[in-house]
This record gives sequence, structure tokens and C-alpha cells, in this order.
Amino acid sequence: MNTGDASRISRLKARYAACDLCPRDCGVDRTAGELGFCGEKDLVRASRIFSHHGEEPPISGTRGSGTVFLTGCSLKCVFCQNYQISIDGMGEYLSTKRLVSDMLRVQQAGVHNINFVTPTHFTPSLVEAVLEARAEGLTIPIVWNTSGYEHASVIRELDSVVDIYLADLKYGDAGGGSECADAPDYFDKASKALKVMVETAGPFRMDEDGIAVSGVIVRHLVLPNGLSSTPRLLRFLGDNFKDDVFISLMAQYQPCFKAQGDSKLGRRISMDEWKEALDALEQAGLSNGWVQDHAGIDGGYLPDFTSKEGWN
Repeated sequence: MNTGDASRISRLKARYAACDLCPRDCGVDRTAGELGFCGEKDLVRASRIFSHHGEEPPISGTRGSGTVFLTGCSLKCVFCQNYQISIDGMGEYLSTKRLVSDMLRVQQAGVHNINFVTPTHFTPSLVEAVLEARAEGLTIPIVWNTSGYEHASVIRELDSVVDIYLADLKYGDAGGGSECADAPDYFDKASKALKVMVETAGPFRMDEDGIAVSGVIVRHLVLPNGLSSTPRLLRFLGDNFKDDVFISLMAQYQPCFKAQGDSKLGRRISMDEWKEALDALEQAGLSNGWVQDHAGIDGGYLPDFTSKEGWN
């Protein structure tokens, strides 16, 4: 490990002691076992590390994504479909040595990448593990699978560590962020972080087999009753990142966790709401990426935004 990498790890680990790794800025000393919003100490916890085939086509590919489902979350949306892991604390503690070993193991199994899901609150430890794993032979890309609720300053520290950002852009105004995640500043923080992601990772690129190599995929999940502010978000992406990012527009919303029975979030999106999202996508001039069919979680991805026929 070179001097620059060692300094980067030291800077990041210092942030655990008065934690400001995410926009919650809790200020707790996680090295002393204090818990902030994410509910985690400075020791990595994860529920599963395995070959996952449920991501966008260039991430899952044919051999799967080496996915690390990390415990805890800095956003905690009320409709979270992985709440057992991100909110209820399911997972086991992993040493850096164990995490390095697991990454090398799934690489040996043939996965296309290492995919850290909900990584923000463990950034210092994950950066350290990636750099050590690379020194021991890790060569596949690193995917930062994030809610988007990030500090731009932390994302900048990931330059040359993270190859691909799989970033949510969830809420386009303070009302949606506040109502769904108690985060009225979500769009402000996420939009600034996205700018740094694009600056450091560059335009989205795939290899000759259609597998992601570098760049940014922006995911947007359409919510019922306009809570995701989908038209505004898509206009923002079209105005600022049209040629630099690929979009994954998702219809798969289902009421999970606290959203069940909620007056606004307690149902799937309607066909009219989905058509409004598709119209907004076209009006924004976004033409790179994937959309889901309205069957949602039971449906597949369409190969591009203009295709009318799904594929299996």
C-alpha cells in the first residue's frame, strides 16, 4: 500500500471518532461503541456475501455480482425491502482479513464485480479492505451500491477505489425525502454527491461482452402519489448528466416495512403513474439505460428506453 492510500485510510478512519460519514452528521464516537443513526459501530457487519443475479444486466451479467449486503443504513426509508438487514440489524461482524478473503473467494468463483450494498457508514473499513484485497490479487471492479445520501467529500475519497457507482436518486424535493426517510436535505446532498461520482468515475462504460467496467448508473424507483418527484428528477438528470450516466427506471415498488397500510405508500404504482414516468423520461431526453415493465418485480428489464418488447 502506498503512502497516499495509507493517508486516505487514516483520514477516513478518523471520521469514525466523531462520525460525519453521511449527511446525518451524528458526531458519535463509533470507535468507542457509540451508535448513531445507522446503528453500527466501526466494525463491518454483513448478512451475506454471494453471487447475486438481480441487478441491472451489465452488473449481474452472466456470472453474477459478488454482492456484500452490509448491515445498517444511513437513510432507512419507511418502505425498505431489505429492512431486516438495513434496519433490524441482521448480520455478522467481519474483520478486514475475513472481508478480503471473501472478496477473493467470490472473484475466484467467477463473479463480474464486488458489489457493496448500503456501504456509506462503513466507508473507511471498506476502502481499507479493497486496497488490501487488490494487493493480494483482486482485479474485478468495485461497485458502490448506494442510496445516494452521501457527502460529496466522502465520495471524493473513493476516487480510484470505486469503479462503478450504482446510485439511487430517490426523492426530488424536501417533502418526499422528509416523509419517506426523515431526510429533507436528500436531494441537495444526493445531487452534489452524484456530480462527484461522475467526475471521478467518468462516463459509463461496458466491455465487449456488455459488462460494466466503470462509470455511474442512476437508479430511480417510481413511488405512488408523486412522492419520488419523478418528472423533476428526470429533468435534472437530463439537464446535467444526459451523456454521462445510464438510467435504471424502476416500476417494482411494493409496500414493505412501515409502508404497509400507509395512506400514500400502501399500494403499488398505477399504470397512469408509470406512464407519466415514461413520458417524463422521454421529455428529459434520456436514452441510455433500462426500464422495467409494469409487472415490476416479476418482470424483466427492457434492453433500452425505446424498445416496446420485453426479454427474458
